[in-house]
Amino acid sequence: MPGRTRRRLWGGLLLAVLLALGTTPAATAETGPAAAGGIPSVGTAWGAPGPYEVDVDIEAVHTFYHPRTMGPSGERHPVVIWGNGTGAVPGIYSSLLRHWASHGFIVAAANTPTSNFAISMRAGIDVLERRNADPGSEYFGKVDLEHIGSAGHSQGGAAAVNAAVDARVDTAVPIQPGPLTDPDLTDVPLFYLAGQRDLTVWPALVKALYRDSDHLPAVYGEVRGAGHLSSIGDGGDFRAPTTAWLRFWLMGDENARGVFFGPGCGYCGDDELWSGWDRNARAQSIPGPGGS
Repeated sequence: MPGRTRRRLWGGLLLAVLLALGTTPAATAETGPAAAGGIPSVGTAWGAPGPYEVDVDIEAVHTFYHPRTMGPSGERHPVVIWGNGTGAVPGIYSSLLRHWASHGFIVAAANTPTSNFAISMRAGIDVLERRNADPGSEYFGKVDLEHIGSAGHSQGGAAAVNAAVDARVDTAVPIQPGPLTDPDLTDVPLFYLAGQRDLTVWPALVKALYRDSDHLPAVYGEVRGAGHLSSIGDGGDFRAPTTAWLRFWLMGDENARGVFFGPGCGYCGDDELWSGWDRNARAQSIPGPGGS
């Protein structure tokens, strides 16, 4: 069965069931880097501000973080849909979301404090589709709708995986994710992030989700010394790795390949950043720089 047809079948059959259970599933995506699309390189400065000035538009359902001038050289901007932790709003994570926008992403952050269903997150894609097609919109022709990622923290981390029920989502970054998700229902590349001192979502719980993801390319990173709130604000030590992952999968940024993939991957031996690190067999099969 063709992949897109299979995704639609899973989405249609499973969405209603999992909504009743209080979660939504994720769907498939290609496991290769996206086209570069003309976004400027930042070298390996993932944690430093990117080349774009940023604007923030706070609306009723979403808060949009985006380059102030979109597509100045004809580039289109990949999308990240964001889910908040329980009781939180995008402003709590504003510096991190602004950081991603400075690197050229359009971030559609759902304003809901209960994001686990990922309904509002996925609706952010619909909004951007309409605006990208509207000649009167500043987004007109500027949104790269072929390259979309989902990300979130805590409850929103589970929602980041759940959001990928939508076949338009290509990768997910669950940051200290809650348990109401099922990675068995997706095959998008996943970057699981835990905090060594997280007493709310224990690293063992995140590691269990990672281990249940052996059918897809998955990486597990446990940030040394991090508690459950260490990723709020500017993202702390979560900022650079998540930026590198999103740039690789959604922008095809080859500078980021070597920190995750290949036999000498840059993050693999970084004991100052990570108290735990692992890559499953499918992630290890992705070539590193130069096809290594």
